[in-house]
Amino acid sequence: MTLRYVEMNISPNSLVLYKAGPARVVTIDEKLAIVLEDGRSLRVRPKDVILLHPGPLADPSDLRAPPGEVEAACELLDGGQTTLSELAELVYGAYTPATAWAAWRLLEEGLYFRGSPDAINVRPLAEVARERAAREAKEAERQAWSGFLDRARAGRCLPQDGPYLQEIAEVARGQREQSRVLQALDWDQNPQSAHALLLRLGYWDDTANPYPYRVGATLLAPTVELPVLPREERLDLTGLAAYAIDDADSLDPDDAIGLDGDRLWVHVADAAALVPPDSPADLEARARGATLYLPESTVPMLPETAVDRLGLGLGEVSPALSFGLTLTSEGRVSAVEIAPSWIRVQRLSYEAVEARLDEAPFRDLYQLAERHQARRRAGGAVFIDWPEVKIAVVAGRVQIKPLARLRSRMLVTEAMVMAGEAAARFALERGLPFPYTTQAVAEVANRAPAGLAALYALRRSLRPRQYSSQPGSHGGLGLAVYAQVTSPLRRYLDLVAHQQLRAFLRGGEVLDAQAIVTRVGAAEAAALSVRRAERLSREHWTLAYLRQHPDWRGQGVLIEKRLPRGTVLVLDLGLEARVKVPEDAAPDSVLSLRLLGTDLPEREARFKVERRG
Repeated sequence: MTLRYVEMNISPNSLVLYKAGPARVVTIDEKLAIVLEDGRSLRVRPKDVILLHPGPLADPSDLRAPPGEVEAACELLDGGQTTLSELAELVYGAYTPATAWAAWRLLEEGLYFRGSPDAINVRPLAEVARERAAREAKEAERQAWSGFLDRARAGRCLPQDGPYLQEIAEVARGQREQSRVLQALDWDQNPQSAHALLLRLGYWDDTANPYPYRVGATLLAPTVELPVLPREERLDLTGLAAYAIDDADSLDPDDAIGLDGDRLWVHVADAAALVPPDSPADLEARARGATLYLPESTVPMLPETAVDRLGLGLGEVSPALSFGLTLTSEGRVSAVEIAPSWIRVQRLSYEAVEARLDEAPFRDLYQLAERHQARRRAGGAVFIDWPEVKIAVVAGRVQIKPLARLRSRMLVTEAMVMAGEAAARFALERGLPFPYTTQAVAEVANRAPAGLAALYALRRSLRPRQYSSQPGSHGGLGLAVYAQVTSPLRRYLDLVAHQQLRAFLRGGEVLDAQAIVTRVGAAEAAALSVRRAERLSREHWTLAYLRQHPDWRGQGVLIEKRLPRGTVLVLDLGLEARVKVPEDAAPDSVLSLRLLGTDLPEREARFKVERRG
């Protein structure tokens, strides 16, 4: 035996460690001949092995140690140091090849002991307990992770899989971009893929709407406190009949109309009386931009108490900001009066008013509306009579109902446009900084074309409306100046308009033009998210409706033809879909459709044309 091996105490039949496994030394020369646990023979360099026991060792595969007292040895050593041989004796009662290997395994495990065979550090039992708990938790997590992946690949999940599924849901809602779960399951890292996986696993059903989250819409109602209604002089209009006309299920009545001889009154909820500029409620409303109307819920722009206190017709009398105006024989708004008021309101549905249009005062109100609309038409207004539907979700079931084309709706719409025109003229004539609404409209030959295909093309050609501190024409309405003022409970810039009018009427300090610009920019950025959330949510729930009615059949109108497919308006659903249409199908053709399938995450429905109507 060479001197090198004598110093290392390695001799034939010694137990050595080689690459984390036991080996028996067979012969010694410049290299060691060893036999591994699996019976293989190797020649290795001395520096590649660690001596665990001088032997004799017969078989490295037969190293069975007796039961040991590990914690007792730890307690005895009390955080000190020891060697491998001493550790084997303390734990197992003897230092043999088998106990040396067992002691090494304890050292390698790192729970009770750490270091090298000739300098082993003993860990205190309290530290060992903490480490064991951490390891057990980690092992439990590993098993839970492995079990979840197995279940997910099989298309199922269990209640305990919630944390992993929530991570996928955050991707589906656009709240995070990457997910280790999706990566491990080899699914694409995007919201649509995450949505599809959640549906496949049954964690989400068709009622899970991720779109408000994706666009960053706020889904909780404001909680700021509102002040009490200030005591102030108000015009007493309680002796005049006023009617809040809306859908039967409306919960936030914010406008009403009435007649006093030939004078039209448009009454609007006096939101600015409770929400002055830069108040907590104002700042909250500015950040939201508008009330969010979803088929499954409504998220108000103002605290819910605002409707309770200001909703028209919810109490015996209601506070309002009232717009009085006279319409000339040519349909022009004149003699504008604006004042805070008290009014007495009767709430009616569109259907109820429709049945009474031949009675006073609704007959006279409708005639005023027709006169004003005729003037707007002569001024180049764009009229798009597009089929509309109302979507609601009740107990998880989607309801889609076409909105009837009622004259009573036109009556209310025209009255609100008159009030907007009156307010804009009032502000312009007095140099009052104001949030005006404008729209540039390109010249077209016919601004009220017949047929849905022509209406669709016209609608697509229109530019979006704009808000500005500078007055300008609203080409879509056919008006030289206009502002939205009839929904201050629901639209922030309507509220700003009311704040300006109130301050001016009371002789208070009004906002300057720059403040209006700032509010316009902030409100429009926020309202854009609201509009996107509403549009995407309507598409989602329309697809959910079709999934609840897989045998759906109905009619559609071809509104744009680009073979081999065309854009079809599905009438009963208000849905625009790309459908393969017959080559000889002409625009405005009525097509009988059958649903083939849906892709909810992609918001796509597939239809087949069965025949032409």
